[in-house]
Amino acid sequence: MTPAARLAAAIDLLAALEAQCFAASAAPRRRPADAVATEFFRARRYIGGGDRREIGERVWGVVRQRLRLDWWLARVGARPSPRLLAAAGLLLLEGLALPEVLRAFPGGQYAAEPLNPPEERLLRALAAAHAEAGGSGLLHPAMPETVRLNLPDWVLPGLRARFGDRLEEEAAAMEQPAPLDLRANLLKTTREAAAAALAAEGFETLPTRWSPWGLRLPARRPVTATTAFTEGLIEVQDEGSQLIALLADARPGLRVADLCAGAGGKTLALAASMRNKGRITACDVSAVRLEGAVRRLRRAGVDNAERHLFAAGDRWAKRRAGQFDRVLVDAPCTGTGTWRRNPDARLRTGSADLRELVAKQHEILDSAGELVRPGGKLVYATCSLLPEEDEEQVNAFLGRRPDFALLPLAEAWRAAGGEGAPPAEGDHLLTSPARHGTDGFFAAVLQRKA
Repeated sequence: MTPAARLAAAIDLLAALEAQCFAASAAPRRRPADAVATEFFRARRYIGGGDRREIGERVWGVVRQRLRLDWWLARVGARPSPRLLAAAGLLLLEGLALPEVLRAFPGGQYAAEPLNPPEERLLRALAAAHAEAGGSGLLHPAMPETVRLNLPDWVLPGLRARFGDRLEEEAAAMEQPAPLDLRANLLKTTREAAAAALAAEGFETLPTRWSPWGLRLPARRPVTATTAFTEGLIEVQDEGSQLIALLADARPGLRVADLCAGAGGKTLALAASMRNKGRITACDVSAVRLEGAVRRLRRAGVDNAERHLFAAGDRWAKRRAGQFDRVLVDAPCTGTGTWRRNPDARLRTGSADLRELVAKQHEILDSAGELVRPGGKLVYATCSLLPEEDEEQVNAFLGRRPDFALLPLAEAWRAAGGEGAPPAEGDHLLTSPARHGTDGFFAAVLQRKA
């Protein structure tokens, strides 16, 4: 593809994201941006891998900096259309001079149409405003704090309560691209052997700091095309997520419930730590996600897992009350801890979502508590960094259920085979992009009194 054709495709993808992810009309069924992008490229199979990467990098750059780009465009009286966002991205993110940006819209077959007079006038005003401010970078002294930190206003109180003086450092880390973490599948290999297999295919990795199963690539690469992946030696999983599965302390022979299993990432890790002995029940409300889990479980060689699809009026939980040694709740949440990996989420999630999710977490925790046998453990986890989804939920649950107690994290970590000191905040596991180089995860281990 020509550079002009790649820009035109980027504008088309930005338009698809606006319609399906960010626009008010997309609510309440906003879709994740990666799903929209996958569908977009699947419908355009003529776009090759290299072009797809360049288009994706340009689009994700705009999405990652959308709050700031919107501010700059509003400053010159512009509404953020896909074409103006793409042009502003060339100017402010990629550092092109104004004449170069104008030439990037040449018109003709497969190219973006030339900027019309109002668009060109707004872009010239934007270039002048940026030059007047120093012409370097995206920040401006007049930006409100939320825009300067690249955070929506509804998360600021929670993140400030979490990080205090470190908020700016953490906010900066949350807008950087994430590395790619892998988990060696101990049912088929060791971490060392998996690293060697990847190295033989040209993928050099480093062992993760805390997870005994993890390997890290410094940047995203197509590992799903490797033999190591297709043969089930590795799975893609952030180190923070691996630590949640580690804390569950799922040993061979136990009965384990993964209540919010999704596509089965933590179910796979639990099965490996159990050496395929015992029984895991992977539960979810989505048949599509559970079907995806089946394919992953088969590739990984897991044969001690069963599925359960939750439905209205379901009595599964009541019939199995007090039967599980371990119950893992990776609760649905705002996902603030994964915003460097899913930058679109900061644009399509709001305070109403937070209120709805907090209520749902409360309900799920109560149901999960009923499943745990006396002496068993309940692990509550989120990929959120907001206290109201994390320790506030745990404290409220313990207030309702005096038959449960918070297990000190150091004790839970040692029992699960963790080495050294865990990444923690008090007796809770807490990881964050700036401090630990992982996604942001929270976990608490609760034990039911015997």
